[in-house]
Amino acid sequence: LWDPLVRDFPAPEEFARRCGGGGIGNDTTVVFYGDVIQFGTYGWWVFAYCGHGPVRVLEGGRKRWVDEGRPITTEVPSPKPVAYAPAARNEHMRARRDDVLEALGRADAVLLDHRSAEEYRGELVAPPGTPNTGAERAGRIPGARHLHFTDLLIADESFKSADELEALLAARGVTGGEDIICYCRLSHRATLAYFALSRILGFERVRSYDGSWTEWGSVVGVPIER
Repeated sequence: LWDPLVRDFPAPEEFARRCGGGGIGNDTTVVFYGDVIQFGTYGWWVFAYCGHGPVRVLEGGRKRWVDEGRPITTEVPSPKPVAYAPAARNEHMRARRDDVLEALGRADAVLLDHRSAEEYRGELVAPPGTPNTGAERAGRIPGARHLHFTDLLIADESFKSADELEALLAARGVTGGEDIICYCRLSHRATLAYFALSRILGFERVRSYDGSWTEWGSVVGVPIER
């Protein structure tokens, strides 16, 4: 899902080559799942951003699938290559560093931080229990409101109901009429929130900042808050 050298996604032509080589055509429905779940939403977000139309997220990811006793296999498929035409990117899904800087202090913009409480408070730069690396500084983007990504899920890693999600957002002063930017550390957790807000709640003004804290926490001159 990434360019081999630049910290960015593959160019449209390279993305098309990789998809076609994996047996994915422009009209192929692609279902993403993860173990952990946010890896699935990240794959979904990248494909949707890169212009692939029929792309889905498996509710509950691999955890719910296994918990329900559904079939699994260890066979590795050998897809037949197909043609894939490069597609236009959906730039409205993505926030970049300058977009975040522009949003700071705006009354009609909301930053949502989906990391752990320890990361949000500036005690860690990575999730608890993992190597504490990934950024030069700890903290949060000024004004960001905390909404841990797991708060959007129930025990089997399916999403909460729309009413429950709306209540979580309302408790943080978010109604859906704002420009919403989601971020975390590497944007995996942020894409899970993006999915919930845009696809379940239907919020239209929501973006994921894929640079997230690994970029923001290492950029010279940008403000942070603790």
